[in-house]
Amino acid sequence: MSDDVRKHIVWMEKYRPSKIEDCILSKDLKNTFSGIIQSGTLPHLLLCGTAGIGKTTVARALCDELDYSSILINASDDRNIDTLRTTVKQFASGLSFNGKRKVIILDEADYLNPQSFQPALRGVMEEFSKNCSFILTCNFRNKIIEPLQSRCSVKEFKVPKTERQELIAFCFKRIVSILKQEGVEYDGKALAAVVVKYFPDFRRLLNELQSFSQQYGKIDEGILVTIGDLNISKLYSALKQKKFSDVREWVVENLDNDPTEIYRKLYDNLKDNLKPSSIPHAIVIIAKYMNANVADNEISLMACLIEIGLTLEFK
Repeated sequence: MSDDVRKHIVWMEKYRPSKIEDCILSKDLKNTFSGIIQSGTLPHLLLCGTAGIGKTTVARALCDELDYSSILINASDDRNIDTLRTTVKQFASGLSFNGKRKVIILDEADYLNPQSFQPALRGVMEEFSKNCSFILTCNFRNKIIEPLQSRCSVKEFKVPKTERQELIAFCFKRIVSILKQEGVEYDGKALAAVVVKYFPDFRRLLNELQSFSQQYGKIDEGILVTIGDLNISKLYSALKQKKFSDVREWVVENLDNDPTEIYRKLYDNLKDNLKPSSIPHAIVIIAKYMNANVADNEISLMACLIEIGLTLEFK
């Protein structure tokens, strides 16, 4: 592989940990997954938590350390029921080359249809449980039907307040190591600010750093400008004036942000922008779209904002 090709590999994949010990996890989670490796037995797992926090990385690391054959299916892209009947069943029914268990990782399983795919998956998990384990990852646990949850050991990916500073320091150390391997100069204070802003979304953090370093050749205070807080006041101004073309422009400009972060910002700024009588209705609207199982985040967010703009009273 040439140096030029290597340079453009996504850092998240290039530096994805292959061992649980190297994953940025709370002590409780790290002990839990280390125990699974030591036991040599992998139960069905449901890994829940916000985007970029390490669910998929842990799933892959478990398979690597246990030397289990695995397949990863991104449920947000491939959720057709035929996938269950063909890809999943074909992989689960065959024997692995080393005679060990197989693992099917269903990434972003909260996108799977709760009326068709998820109920059918329940039967597949039972049918092939003797030789195949399933690992489901999701951002929203409530979107996984209870029969699936009951068949899995559920692990919530959270950052305990008592461990936050320690984990941020570990994350900073990892980033410094990556930048040194990539030959990227960095300003310590600017880098620390970026780490604190995006932690625990390690994927977003690496993507921002890679993008900025490729454009400017180093990490300095300039990156703090590019990752400034969402200009939520601009959005509320456009909503108040019913300028939905400006609202759509704002949405497009901020699509690289986590949708959950956008909805949270909307919620946090309700008091400053809406009349008190409209706030309860606004919360219901935000919750409805935030918890929706959608195929297109842009369209869903626009629908949410249009409903807010048309039905609520602004200050």
